Amino acid sequence: MTQIRRVVVIGGGIGGLTAAAALHLSGRQVTVLERARSLAPVGAAISLAPNSLRALDVIGLGDEIRDLAAWTGDGGLRTPGGRWLSRSSAAAAAERFGGPLVLLHRATLINSLAALLPPDAIRTAAGSTLADPGDARRPARVRTPDGELEADLVVAADGVRSAVRATLFPDHPGAVYSGFTTWRAVIPVPATEFASHETWGRGRLWGTHPLKDGRVYAYAAALAPAGERAPDERAELVRRYGDWHDPIPAVLAAARPEDVLRHDVHHIAEPLPAFHRGRVALLGDAAHAMPPTLGQGGNQAIEDAVVLAHHADDLAAYTAARLPRTTAIARQAVRIGRLNMTPNRALMAVRDSAIAALSLAGPALFLRGFDGIADWRPPQPPYASVVSGAGER
Repeated sequence: MTQIRRVVVIGGGIGGLTAAAALHLSGRQVTVLERARSLAPVGAAISLAPNSLRALDVIGLGDEIRDLAAWTGDGGLRTPGGRWLSRSSAAAAAERFGGPLVLLHRATLINSLAALLPPDAIRTAAGSTLADPGDARRPARVRTPDGELEADLVVAADGVRSAVRATLFPDHPGAVYSGFTTWRAVIPVPATEFASHETWGRGRLWGTHPLKDGRVYAYAAALAPAGERAPDERAELVRRYGDWHDPIPAVLAAARPEDVLRHDVHHIAEPLPAFHRGRVALLGDAAHAMPPTLGQGGNQAIEDAVVLAHHADDLAAYTAARLPRTTAIARQAVRIGRLNMTPNRALMAVRDSAIAALSLAGPALFLRGFDGIADWRPPQPPYASVVSGAGER
């Protein structure tokens, strides 16, 4: 592949903006095309593990995000009645993986990423289609309402329903329904103190975590038919989770119907044959959409972005570096989803007993499930000096 100078990024989400920033910092001319009218993301938070924070170190943003975010990990896993199945430790996670797990609003991360780019690099309300993926002899072409753009590299970060993926791999079945739906909300909850927790019930779960600005990030998931919706999603949450342990009733009482977002979960069950074709590279959900059960979807998109910038002149090397890793993590996320969303009472009892037994050995044993994930390191050094150890909060 010829030297990459002109880059078009389709999609202005976290993965697309991280790729744009990394490619811009490496000296490329970058244009980001986002079909929405603004970069403002939906009202939800994102958990970043040490692997993606080290990727953000590459573009000089890791320490800024660590400072803006809340450290997570002090809390654990509970039953709907409130019994603790396991307790976790932020310090133990930071020591094991060389850095903290953090939580922040998606808008905060989007704003920090966008600030790394020239103002004219981002075009909103800019729907686009891939007109030609290009090859070694000719550039790729992207069609926009204002005309066509030629590029030495097109980065497709256009999400789980990626039109670019369908163009590159028309015989691939695409994303499939994961079997469950999710709700998310970021809200202030007055006079409520609690430890972060995720609670597993029968075919459903709930999570509650504090953000650094004092608000609460709450999420829920439940087995449901694809496309099912309730007239009032807050009322639906009350019906499903209103009798679960504190602080869940208080969080539900503080939420308004308009605060609650609901989305069905889809994932790519059949891995793509490659993450590139011609002069086009796929990343994030467009390449390897996975259930949120490991909290790694956005983290893997950030990893993709810095690895792609490193291998921008050799997309086959990008595929070789990313496809095996993301395929393994996606499969693990599917397995975890089957475990924590099981409707089988007998399996629930076995699951809960096993988790409780593991927790007796301490949080480090429970963290082993993230070995090989959270301890990942990028293939290149950071552009700026950073502090990426466990540190002090």
